[in-house]
Amino acid sequence: MNPKLVELALRKQRLQLRSAEERDALVRHAQALTPVFRGVDRVVDGVRWARDKAPILSGIGIFLLVARPRAALRWARRGWLGWQLVRRVRTLVS
Repeated sequence: MNPKLVELALRKQRLQLRSAEERDALVRHAQALTPVFRGVDRVVDGVRWARDKAPILSGIGIFLLVARPRAALRWARRGWLGWQLVRRVRTLVS
């Protein structure tokens, strides 16, 4: 057999082993981020739920505005500030 082909086959095998080790290391490091990803998934699910239930949430908001205007305005201000924060973070990340 050609020595050059043997050398190439050995190099290929070493690279494959190294790639497998690096993939395993990446999986181990990514497991540390699992709680963060779960938290992000929960937030995304909550936003999706709120979008699906927008008419109901709007009705509740109007009811609270009529029944308890001061508390409703306080929560509206908090929501507005949260939304502004999300927009700013989004522009920083993008």
